[in-house]
Amino acid sequence: MPLLQVRDIPNDLYETLSKTARMENRSIAQQTVVLLRAALNLREERAFRRKAIFQEIDAMKLNNPDQFPDPADLLREDRDR
Repeated sequence: MPLLQVRDIPNDLYETLSKTARMENRSIAQQTVVLLRAALNLREERAFRRKAIFQEIDAMKLNNPDQFPDPADLLREDRDR
């Protein structure tokens, strides 16, 4: 298994990591792996959702976006309801 060494970690961050690891009954190394996995999966999920939204927009085949209503007008109309 590869080894990861982090140098010059701020004391407050290390203390938070250590405290969280103790609360979860994990070693600091185990807790670090759990947190890294969660952070990386979150990024992948966001990227996947963003890509799916752009694909939906592309599939709409909008002909003339210049004819769209002004967003400020739509907000004003919604607020007046």
